[in-house]
Amino acid sequence: MENAPTALHPIRRLYNWTLHWCGTPYAIPALCLVAFADASFFPIPPEAILIVLAFANPTKWWRYPLIALPFSLLGAIAGWNIGLHGWNLIGPWMFAHIPGFHKELFDKVATMYQNNAFLVLVCAPFTYIPAKVFTITSGICGVPLPTLLIADLIGRGARLFLVAALIRLFGDRVRDLLENHFKKFLLLMGCIVIPLAILVKVLRMHH
Repeated sequence: MENAPTALHPIRRLYNWTLHWCGTPYAIPALCLVAFADASFFPIPPEAILIVLAFANPTKWWRYPLIALPFSLLGAIAGWNIGLHGWNLIGPWMFAHIPGFHKELFDKVATMYQNNAFLVLVCAPFTYIPAKVFTITSGICGVPLPTLLIADLIGRGARLFLVAALIRLFGDRVRDLLENHFKKFLLLMGCIVIPLAILVKVLRMHH
């Protein structure tokens, strides 16, 4: 993942702590836990572990997205419920203490939902905005839970499988991009995926 500036050293330490599980017998449980937590409160994405596991076992690249995705969906349910039932209680605390979750992003996502929540959620994994911002804001804005889960299954699933597939196809040639420039990778993929999703939406509207 991208090198953090000095102000984010605590996040870097948390990232290194997350990665250390890859060298233990608990790598798969750690992947599941991080996939769940990423969608509700944790600042490190599951790809941090998935990338290491896929490079270590490239012939089994498909296993890791398949394992992580159900837990990511469970995390989305947790984030949605935080927004729906607990926002008034913990919202100010999250703005102050959860990295990557601040009022400007919250307001931006809430505005996006007014236009097309499903399309936004499908494209969300290919933006720089953390997953938890989308899941929690979904609950706050009253986005139906099935809409969130179906969109997350498509978008999040595509991201997880794409990362693992790239490792299988290109090996060390994509290691630097995925390990040290992950945000740039997401933005690059977003430039491809988001226009395609919008095009599909427009074509469906004209049929």
